[in-house]
Amino acid sequence: LVSVPACCSARYNLALLAFFGFFLLYALRVNLSVALVDMVEPNTSLAKNTTSNVCPEHSSTINVPRNTTGEKYSWDADTQGWILGSFFYGYIITQIPGGYLASKIGGKLLLGFGVFSTSVFTLLTPLAANLGVGYLIAVRALEGLGEGVTFPAMHSMWSSWAPPLERSKLLSISYAGAQLGTVVSLPLSGLICYYMNWVYVFYIFGALGVLWFFFWMWLVSDTPETHRSISHAEREYILSSLKYQLSTQKSVPWRPMLESLPLWAIVVAHFSYNWTFYTLLTLLPTYMKEILRFDAQENGFLSALPYFGCWLCIILSGQIADYLREKQNFSTVCVRKYFCLKGMIGPAVFLVAAGFIGCNYALAVAFVTISTTLGGFCTSGYSINHLDIAPSYAGILLGITNSFATIPGMVGPVIAKNLTHNNTVEEWQTVFYIAASINLFGAIFFALFASGEVQDWAVSGYHLHRN
Repeated sequence: LVSVPACCSARYNLALLAFFGFFLLYALRVNLSVALVDMVEPNTSLAKNTTSNVCPEHSSTINVPRNTTGEKYSWDADTQGWILGSFFYGYIITQIPGGYLASKIGGKLLLGFGVFSTSVFTLLTPLAANLGVGYLIAVRALEGLGEGVTFPAMHSMWSSWAPPLERSKLLSISYAGAQLGTVVSLPLSGLICYYMNWVYVFYIFGALGVLWFFFWMWLVSDTPETHRSISHAEREYILSSLKYQLSTQKSVPWRPMLESLPLWAIVVAHFSYNWTFYTLLTLLPTYMKEILRFDAQENGFLSALPYFGCWLCIILSGQIADYLREKQNFSTVCVRKYFCLKGMIGPAVFLVAAGFIGCNYALAVAFVTISTTLGGFCTSGYSINHLDIAPSYAGILLGITNSFATIPGMVGPVIAKNLTHNNTVEEWQTVFYIAASINLFGAIFFALFASGEVQDWAVSGYHLHRN
């Protein structure tokens, strides 16, 4: 098997286009958290003053007059919570159907229209907000429905495109777009709100998503066989590397799939990782503001720093993981377990530490950044393990694990909010403890039960052996 150079190859072009696709998907997902601050009338969003007086004030900035032409709405804190959470209610519904559909109609159309519909609903957001809060919640849930199919569709495409020894590299490039999308759109949405008007946050990112859709439909194909401009050598290289890994059977082996321990190892790891990730994503600004008395909103750069670290870590760990498998002959399962342990125990340690450093907000930012950065190792751990154990059904498997992994996005922040009524340091330590213990449990479970081999039920001819 002669490997084919990466530069300008069809598979790396696919990774690059996917990178921009996920970049936009995450930009479309987080822009509302920033814009919401400007959409709400100032007096309604100020809850009763519960800022703890543990730490001294940091910010002494004078409010500069700026563009305030945007419409303002009187939504209370609960309503804002519903608006921010509504995305996940749509997102969880389409995970498994998305994986199933991708295996039937191919990932290209599904991913393309997933991004396209999310972009169109983003463009409609200002209109929906004007019509009323119910419309806005509906539009966000519909965006979630559109985004829900994207990861399973991409996994499904990679099952036909990614040679086994290049999996970590190709997948980490395409999914790292999500982290970079968060990094860029947090400060950028802030600037757009500041200098223009919050409606442009939705118009600009929505229009970019529609533009991406045309490139995607024009340049990408579902399989190497159907690609217009792929070289003969590359097509042969990809097809021969996947020869014994793909199944030809048409029906999905649901029962053995759901009884498979390696699949549940990914479910537990994915759930645990997301618990910490979503808790931080939604509550970090609150913690910095209420406990450390430091306004993260004033500093979009600081809220973006952890995700920038994570992005770098994902790209690097993908390269390292494949190097270990190809050049150092480490077994796939060893590499997956090692990266998963590193990517879950590291963050747990630094998260707990963040609760114990008193008012040193520089250290707090550093610890949270290190915690989120180390989490990037997980992409080469559990995140792409679906393709190791069942390449033919990778989209469906990701749909299953991502459904479970969306629950923390819906539940985690609610539980954390309930635990921090008085905003004391001790209450926040409990929140960090819970996240860290869930992480540890997930890491250990994965290390015990994960597999790196293609499972029997995932290869064609499986039914013949059983009788």
